Amino acid sequence: MSANQFKAIRTDRELECPGIDAGLRARGIDLETLPDGISEDALIEKVRDADLILMCYTPIPARVIEAAPKLKGIVKYGVGIDAIDIVAARSRGIPVVNVPEYAEETVAEGAFAMMIALMKKLVPVDREMHASGWAWPTPRWLGLDLAERTIGIVGAGKIGRSMARMAGAGFRMRVLGYDPNVSATDMKTAGIEKRDDLKTMLVECDVVSIHSVLSANTRHLIGAAEFATMKPHALLINAARGAIVDEVALVHALRDKRIGGAGLDVFSSEPLALSGHPLSALYAMDNVILMPHLTFYTQEAMARLEDDTLARCFEILHGKPVLVRSHDSRLRAQERGVVFGS
Repeated sequence: MSANQFKAIRTDRELECPGIDAGLRARGIDLETLPDGISEDALIEKVRDADLILMCYTPIPARVIEAAPKLKGIVKYGVGIDAIDIVAARSRGIPVVNVPEYAEETVAEGAFAMMIALMKKLVPVDREMHASGWAWPTPRWLGLDLAERTIGIVGAGKIGRSMARMAGAGFRMRVLGYDPNVSATDMKTAGIEKRDDLKTMLVECDVVSIHSVLSANTRHLIGAAEFATMKPHALLINAARGAIVDEVALVHALRDKRIGGAGLDVFSSEPLALSGHPLSALYAMDNVILMPHLTFYTQEAMARLEDDTLARCFEILHGKPVLVRSHDSRLRAQERGVVFGS
């Protein structure tokens, strides 16, 4: 089969990926890009003759997979796979692959940037400077040192370990970690003291930084009960997945000053909005930093993302086993059309 007989659909075109688009078209592949927020019914009509689906945020449920009889594979150009019905894909022998390694350091840097900005009150001080021209050293602007403070890492995978290295080796913070899937020995090698109980760890922390995947076990992992155990000045950083946190409970914890602040790059419902969104109240809080799911978005990371995505696409379209580098058990359970890397 020649390349010009292939059709690819890429959803979420608002995330511009010119390297992916040009790379596919250069091989003669018929590529159609679709907007974020496309309805399920409209997506079904588009995939009926598709050989390949590339997605980032748009859900790919069973109905969409079943509507695409020619489908050879689904590529998540990113990390999280919770929006894909992998069971439905497996039942048809359609491989699903993500790109897990393109932004490990990048996302950790973004999370660290939010943490240091909150501890130094950079955002409200900057606003005061722009509004008034100067800010005198009054208690309102009193920040915190990072050195000798305690950070708790929730999820000690590659991103969590990068965050731990920056905080511990770089800024002399004490680093604790909660991850049932990582041993104490492996955590110690990464400079992390393992804690087996999440709430026990939270009691000790000045900062809590989330780096776990979203699954049935981690959904709302941190909620009202967990916020109640945290220090009043403690900060929550989330650059993983919004639904790992009970966001309603988070808003209440911030309003009631049960925690000191939050740096958020991810949300259960994206995009946010200045009004009419369950989290709109966050915009008025000086102790909250909001990022539009962009901690991954650097020149270097996007180049890696585009290169790896194209490699996976061509493996699928050329009938080769697609390389799965992720250790997510949902992807590792696949038995057809895949080969596993380290």
